[in-house]
Amino acid sequence: MIGNSHARVIKGVLSEELDSSRHKLEVYRKALADLRKGSIVPKRIKGQLFHYLAYRKGSRMVFEYQGRLDEKELAKFQEIQKQRAQYRSFVADLRKQILFLERALHERKRRKTSSS
Repeated sequence: MIGNSHARVIKGVLSEELDSSRHKLEVYRKALADLRKGSIVPKRIKGQLFHYLAYRKGSRMVFEYQGRLDEKELAKFQEIQKQRAQYRSFVADLRKQILFLERALHERKRRKTSSS
């Protein structure tokens, strides 16, 4: 069985990790909000290739004309998309971690109330 002092140390470490995870979650959410939304959609019109930025505005789709983009500009948009997907993954993982830590820190309270 774990001693009282060990339990306090473990609880302290979990609490610090919870605070750190919450801070990281806010950082990634802000970074995600700062990234440009949407995807580049190529459209061929009269044999010419044009690019549009497609994104949702409420319930409808919006297509903003971007002109003819070269490979460098297209790569930049693709990099932003990859970064956005990575940040979304980080946010999802952090939310799971926060939920786990919150449950772990409150487990002693549940055990005391259920055993009384």
